Amino acid sequence: MIISIKLNRILIFLVLILAACSGQEKKDAADFFLKGNQALSQKNYAEALRLYDEAIAKNADFSDAYLNKGITLLKMGRPEDAHEILTEAIKIDPTLTQANLVRAESGLDLGRLREAKQDLQQIEKDYKDSSRFFLVRGNLLGAEGNASLALADYDRSIQLQKLNVEAYVNRGAIYYGLKNWKAAKEDFENALALNPAQPEALNNLGLIATKERNWKAALSYFDQVLSAKPDDPYSLNNKGYVLLQTGSSEPAKELIERSLEKLPKNGYAFRNLGIYYQQAGQSDKAIESFLKAIDIAEPVDMLYGLAGQAYFRQKNTAEACKIWKQGIVLNDSLAIAEAAKNCR
Repeated sequence: MIISIKLNRILIFLVLILAACSGQEKKDAADFFLKGNQALSQKNYAEALRLYDEAIAKNADFSDAYLNKGITLLKMGRPEDAHEILTEAIKIDPTLTQANLVRAESGLDLGRLREAKQDLQQIEKDYKDSSRFFLVRGNLLGAEGNASLALADYDRSIQLQKLNVEAYVNRGAIYYGLKNWKAAKEDFENALALNPAQPEALNNLGLIATKERNWKAALSYFDQVLSAKPDDPYSLNNKGYVLLQTGSSEPAKELIERSLEKLPKNGYAFRNLGIYYQQAGQSDKAIESFLKAIDIAEPVDMLYGLAGQAYFRQKNTAEACKIWKQGIVLNDSLAIAEAAKNCR
């Protein structure tokens, strides 16, 4: 997630601290806090973390130092630690509503949807004009599967801040899930107009190009992500899929396996590895990969249809029809077609 840092509030708070503090330790804490803010604004997260720890060591009740430490930890991909520190900030100062907002974000990252919802409900009245609040609540609603309400919150977020790149990306992701490719594409392109290197927008435009079988455009989008983030697991896997479709099987396998090294629980990557083995005539290995994808229990396009095809090629019609029928329940279009054609 892109975390907004309300530096104006932070600096105002700092001035008040300096005016109110009489002891040298509290003044030192404020100095460390200011330096931490500067490091955070420069994306020097390790240094910012060190400086906030120094500030807290000098003043154990410095709630804003805990808040900004939590923001830093979230930026560093440590949501569990961030959640703990933000909880401490709220204990020290229950009126520090920004800590609830950021803790809701960390809760979303951790899958603690109920806790995130409680945080947002607690601060809703104070954040009725906050683009960030509606973005985070939209993320929560999307995670809960409530697409229509998520779209409404993203709309409000963008109304309040036209330059909110993440709101465009996340609204586009909802439209993508609803198969509204036109609206999704427009949102991703709007995000790129604001930030040409935005990786999720590039990756998702690559997915749309893949659906359109525009292989050249898809590769271009994925390569743009990988030029900046060579180990991005999603673009590695998605580029691998395109290569499978265009006759470059071995380079595809290498990319898909690299993706799995970075993100071992990626159903799409196991599906794509299964496609590689199908193309290579290795049905046993294909089935093994497809079943690993199924075990992850996340929606993956055509997965049950492909798994059934692998069994069918082994002349195991009973198992093929069994897995296709499972796919019908999950609205797997390939499974539906194969079952209609091959199963009684």
